[in-house]
Order: sequence, then C-alpha cells, then structure tokens
Amino acid sequence: MINSRRLWVKTLLATPLVSLSGTVVSPAKSILKSELPLRLSLNAYSFNKPLRDGEMLLDDLLNFTADHYIPALDLTAYYFPTYPEVPDDSFLYEVKRKAHRRGLVFSGTGVRNNFTQPDEQKRAADVQLVRNWIDAAVKLGAPTVRIFAGPEAKDGASEEETTQWMLASIRECVNYGKQKGIIVALQNHNEFVKTAQQVHQIMKSINSEWLGLMLDVGSYRADNPYFEIAETAQYAVNWQIKENVYARQQEQKTNIDKLLPIILESGYRGYLPLETLGPGDPYKKVTVFLEEVRSSMSNLSETLIR
Repeated sequence: MINSRRLWVKTLLATPLVSLSGTVVSPAKSILKSELPLRLSLNAYSFNKPLRDGEMLLDDLLNFTADHYIPALDLTAYYFPTYPEVPDDSFLYEVKRKAHRRGLVFSGTGVRNNFTQPDEQKRAADVQLVRNWIDAAVKLGAPTVRIFAGPEAKDGASEEETTQWMLASIRECVNYGKQKGIIVALQNHNEFVKTAQQVHQIMKSINSEWLGLMLDVGSYRADNPYFEIAETAQYAVNWQIKENVYARQQEQKTNIDKLLPIILESGYRGYLPLETLGPGDPYKKVTVFLEEVRSSMSNLSETLIR
C-alpha cells in the first residue's frame, strides 16, 4: 500500500511547475524537488476596483501576474475596454502576445450574464454575449468561458419555469462552445444556483462534456462548504479559490490545507485561480493570499512524498 501510494505521488509530481515555495524568489532558485500537479492562476476580479477606476491597466495586470511568478491569468471579459463588445482581433492578439512574452497563459475568461430573467429577448441577447466571448476565448487561447445562471427567480416566475429558461440558455452556449472547442464553466454564484444539489441537477440535465463548473469555494453557504465542494469537484474545469468560505452563512477563513486534498482527490489537474475580495489594498491582499496558498501547497507536497 505504501509503495503504491509513493508511486502514485511520484506520478502526480512528474510535471514540472513554477515554484510553490512560500516566498517570491528568482526563477533560478524557484524550482522545488517536489511539487503538486496543480498550477496557480490569478483571477482579474481581485483587482476589480483599480481596473474599473482606470488606476490599473491590462498591461499592469499582466506585469503583476508575471512578476509574482503566477503562470496564468483568468482575464474576465469586463475588464476589456470595449466590453460587452469584443475588441477587434488586433487588440486581442496584442494582449495575447504580451502575455506570452511574460510567460503567461489565460486559464479562462468570463462574462456577466443573466439566464433567469423572464424576458426571452434579453436571455437571447445574453446567449449571444456568451457566444461572442467564446469566439474571443479561441483567439486568446483561453480554454474556458465562465458564465452565471443568474439571480433568483422573480417577477412572479416559478422556480421550475426559471430553471427551464436557464437550462435552455446554457444548452445553447454549450453547443456553441463545443463547436469552437471552448468549455463553458458555470459558476455556483450564490444566486439562483446555491447548492451542490442544484449543480448536480444542471450537469445531469445538460449532460455534456463541454459544460463544467467554475467551482467558487466562497459561494456554498449551507452547513459545510467543504462537503459541497467535495460533492461537486468532479465537475470542476476551473476554480475560484477565495480567502473566505461560509458555514451556516457565517464567514470564516478558508482552510487551504483542507481544500487542497479535496481538489487532488477529485482528479482535477488544472489551474487554481486565486481571488481576493473586500476592502483593503488588492496588491497587498493578493500577495499575502498567494504566499499562504503556496506555503500550503509546498507543505502538502512534502507530506505526500514521505
């Protein structure tokens, strides 16, 4: 059993990654002897305010990500200056070129949509929005496009009726994503979709390998967030690793040491975008959280190879 476990761990650790050490060091010193088969990414929403206010440009975001040896960026679509319209190809390709020059890839992008609204024409417009940004993702080289289900049912619509609107809209997006080779990632956003059970139902109803879950660890807010995370990690094609989770609606610090084994056990081997929220200097908040996660990853990798 021990030999089998060691063989399994060595197989997991075979892919070379960026440093998971607890401090930012020069690239020449950043290679560890053992690392987890996971890569970090930065969710652009961590810098929502400076990006919205124009205090931070996309170039600045690329530089911050690269300077902190984060290998990927989840570049949310609404930080492009033309959003909701897709920029012209020359702009997208220039962003892609600059990212490549800094050693970065895009782990995903995402839009702000509403598939639970009663107005059929508005839902159709949001489907087209997703389709447009699926095309943009192809050009950027991003494998996933994050979508929302939408807010809770309202305006007299029943939950069942709203569910059918949502499913029909998501199905259209997924079918288009399949044509373009882009995975649609539904985020559990504590709006219409709140629970692991709802995620199961949606995945079963759509039943497509081109639909996955952007698993937001801070948006399951019932009794035990780690249970619901483990229940739905099988669907994850992207993540939002946040500083805090909620148990019985009460905010508490995310236990990264508890979260990482859940991710590994699920078989996920992709990027883990970090997202910081709330008041405070995002430059400091991201740096502190990044080091916390790197430290936990390093500690876990050392434990697994013993």
